Amino acid sequence: MKIFSTDQIRRLDALTIQHEPISSLQLMERASRSFCQWFTRQFPNRNQKIFVACGTGNNGGDGLAIARILSKDYYEVTAYLLYLKPELSKDTAENLRNLRRVGGNILGGEYHESDGHWPELPAGAILIDAILGSGLNKAVEGYWANFIEHLNLQPVTRISVDIPSGMFADKTTTGVSILADWTFSFEFAKLGFMFPENQHRIGRWMCGNIGLHAPSVQDEPTTNFILDEKMVKPLLRTRHRHDHKGTFGHALLVAGSYGKVGAAILATRACLRSGAGLVTVHSPKCGYEILQISVPEAMVSVDEHQYSVTNVHEELSKYKAIGIGCGIGTNELTAQGLADALRRTQSPVVLDADALNLLAGHPDFFQLIPKHSILTPHPKEFERMFGPSANDFERNALQISKARELGIFLILKGANTAIACPDGQCLFNNNGNPGMATGGSGDVLTGILTGLLAQGYPPLEACQLGVYLHGLAGDLAMLDQQQEALLASDIITQLGRAFKHLRPIE
Repeated sequence: MKIFSTDQIRRLDALTIQHEPISSLQLMERASRSFCQWFTRQFPNRNQKIFVACGTGNNGGDGLAIARILSKDYYEVTAYLLYLKPELSKDTAENLRNLRRVGGNILGGEYHESDGHWPELPAGAILIDAILGSGLNKAVEGYWANFIEHLNLQPVTRISVDIPSGMFADKTTTGVSILADWTFSFEFAKLGFMFPENQHRIGRWMCGNIGLHAPSVQDEPTTNFILDEKMVKPLLRTRHRHDHKGTFGHALLVAGSYGKVGAAILATRACLRSGAGLVTVHSPKCGYEILQISVPEAMVSVDEHQYSVTNVHEELSKYKAIGIGCGIGTNELTAQGLADALRRTQSPVVLDADALNLLAGHPDFFQLIPKHSILTPHPKEFERMFGPSANDFERNALQISKARELGIFLILKGANTAIACPDGQCLFNNNGNPGMATGGSGDVLTGILTGLLAQGYPPLEACQLGVYLHGLAGDLAMLDQQQEALLASDIITQLGRAFKHLRPIE
């Protein structure tokens, strides 16, 4: 799924009107019916009271059309018209006339600035928010900001049409907005849906098809995408009968230190489960017995130091992929060992956890990273490496800038894990769940990515497939364990089912 800016969506609306051809009012009707089709499936109870708050712009026109359609479908609907501006848009005025033609008492009230009495909504009702759309260009203030805050205090389920009123689609929101439980977006997700700062505004979001002109959508350029199953499935390679372990590559993981051998175990198991033919772990002496017992399928390369990784003494060229960082610690001996390993490898590597913390402490190491390597920071690690950001939009821009500058794939982990690419593209993953927010989950991702690189997947494909498989396995694990009880090792256990989901055995 492409992610477009507000201006691009407005242009696609215009191209649809031009090429079908279709009137803007008909397109509004199509969008409203798409919302109502979803609504009737999600909320089939016709006895539930529904209130629709409508503004004067086209988002309000959607709301008036929704009120009319739902009332004809036997819902008990009351619409409120909020005069944010003196005049209604042309299509909104027409939808108001259409609503009045239906008859009855659907239009429950009209509000102008400084009207004193605001609606009190009954507990358990549904409020459909169609006050302001994605074309908002300044923060809501004064009377209407207070009105929105009043609606947020009502004991109801709030559903926003296209975008929560008061929220910006393409930049950080500084003022008040509707705090939606659900957001139904037309055709495409908004960039703002991807970021934690808006989680409390959008609730659960989904997109509905409104039939925009397909060739125009295909031709419209963007650098932002949502990573989905349709994108990932074709990447998964078919194994052939005469393939052998050498076909699927030899991976090296540099991982573990005293007290953190568990990180090495998780990464190694994930690397094996992701399909690597051979896996070797380079770990300090203290990890040798633990690794040999815990992961008998892997080989262990022992560092000369008892407690820390200091020198990856092996010939690195024999490995198809290298992952460094899980639980290695941040002492100076380890830092020099990391620098030496980066100098001696020409192929892309996966860097995570303490390798990233070492980069933050030694900025000169960035120049040693091979091009098209994969770095997988969580937000705090990202901040240590590249500095703080004022908001999520600024941080995303910095992420994309650093991926370009360093020629790397920069995976910022989170609810919508973002993959920034060297060419400026950014892909947001949309699976996974909060149960994965547990120690070791990142080590599992490192193992998966290293295993995929070892099998010969190019770095971009490894990022896409690895991030998606990681989230999918977490979702499958949640079905068995529930979010509170989910462990990182449960993600590894479900990797087989995740592969099977992407390519069912015939």
